Amino acid sequence: MKKFCSLLSGGKDSNYALYRALENGWEPSCILSIRPRQDYSWMFHTPLVDYTILQAEAMGLRERLVVAEVSGEKEKEVEELLNILKHLKKEYDYDTIVVGALASRYQYERIKRISEETDTEVYAPAWQMDPVEYMKLLVNKGFIFIITRISTYGLKPEILGRPITSDLLDKILDSSKKYGFHPAFEGGEAETLVVDAPHYRKKLCLKGSRERRGPYNYDLRVEKIWLAEKDTADCIIID
Repeated sequence: MKKFCSLLSGGKDSNYALYRALENGWEPSCILSIRPRQDYSWMFHTPLVDYTILQAEAMGLRERLVVAEVSGEKEKEVEELLNILKHLKKEYDYDTIVVGALASRYQYERIKRISEETDTEVYAPAWQMDPVEYMKLLVNKGFIFIITRISTYGLKPEILGRPITSDLLDKILDSSKKYGFHPAFEGGEAETLVVDAPHYRKKLCLKGSRERRGPYNYDLRVEKIWLAEKDTADCIIID
């Protein structure tokens, strides 16, 4: 049986990769949540990353979660990640790194190099999947995620904080064709937060509001976030 360490950012892609590893019957040795010390990172997701603690708890894997900081500086943060994973491999003895890479060669090639230097394999189940089919797969599999940041023309601020249903996804995909942004947001056009998924035992609830940062830039500002039972009624409240 493979033993893995999964990188978890809070977004849809890392959650899907972790789900697939668990679905394969592999053992989760550790879950690594990286906090860049600046708002933008070439390697890592930054919005609302602190809430991976709640996600790990929702999965029943809180004791496997390791939180680590990196500088957020290009390339330097890659070396920092390498050192973190070297240390974790000694402590947790895993053989596979699980990542949510979808289309970014920059990220995938650096993770691949890290895996070679730590004598581990890389598992990236979404790598180079068709992005439209991938987004539909997530919704059909029962992943419930919300958009937490918009950074492109063509996405309306009203979708911030709304769970992505099939109907809403169709509208997003139509906008992607019309305005030319990546349908799975791989170009940084939007960021996501998973609030429920097939491998969750509980769900995330939150109260928040929408905040404008620029002409086409909006953030979801979270005022309160908590865990609830899976059968709890809709508990995403956006003012």
